[in-house]
Amino acid sequence: MLALEELLITLAEPSPVQAQIITKSLQELGATQIEIHAGGEELIRQARERRPNLVISAYYLPDMTGSDLVQALRDSADLYDLPFILISSETNPERLENIRQAGSLAILPKPFDNAQLAQAMHSALSFINCSSLGAEVDADMALMSVLIVDDSSTSRHHIRQVLEKLGFEHFCEAASAEAAMPFLEQEPFKLIITDYHMPGINGLEFARRIRASNLQPDTPILMITSHNAQASAEALEDAGIAACCEKPFDIERMRELVRQLLNEY
Repeated sequence: MLALEELLITLAEPSPVQAQIITKSLQELGATQIEIHAGGEELIRQARERRPNLVISAYYLPDMTGSDLVQALRDSADLYDLPFILISSETNPERLENIRQAGSLAILPKPFDNAQLAQAMHSALSFINCSSLGAEVDADMALMSVLIVDDSSTSRHHIRQVLEKLGFEHFCEAASAEAAMPFLEQEPFKLIITDYHMPGINGLEFARRIRASNLQPDTPILMITSHNAQASAEALEDAGIAACCEKPFDIERMRELVRQLLNEY
């Protein structure tokens, strides 16, 4: 179990003033190892020489955006699994959506308060130290299969990464509801995870089709979305969705939801 003072944190922030503010706030929480980089390329280059435990970035960098940076990390063979947090004054939902899809553990505003930063670091430590559900569920997790349906490959990767930490080993992935249906006919799943906002058939309609077809009627469906407000609790229940979790999701909440679903279904 890593503590905050043991983490190597690498920060991409072109403003010396902002870098100082963020560094001081992190130090007040207990962080002791913080490397500062002005741009994304510099951060990536240094990360390959000395791998950090956590990446924190502004949105606007001199050589790329924070969205470009997290995508470059996810696309790399050696840095794809680095935890990422964004700190930015950017509020455009479309620009922030890619950050959410790539599995950012938190998106903090500028200026942020101490409570917001503390929660973000708590989420980062929960992710880094996450352990397998193991004996908490009455089943052999190595034999369980999970279906992940999301049109974003980076989002699917992040969800799978979290589930692997929880102890799952077998996965099927689909980029759309249409592509997922044949999987449901071929093998039994212990858990189905779907995004809500997908082109064509959205997650809500996908769940309705699963229940209407009577395919795997006892398999719980967990919906993960950054558009949670578009689906009411009644609509989720009517579609046969067991639980819903919003992006960026808290790893502890995800862990508890999965534990409950595995024990109840």
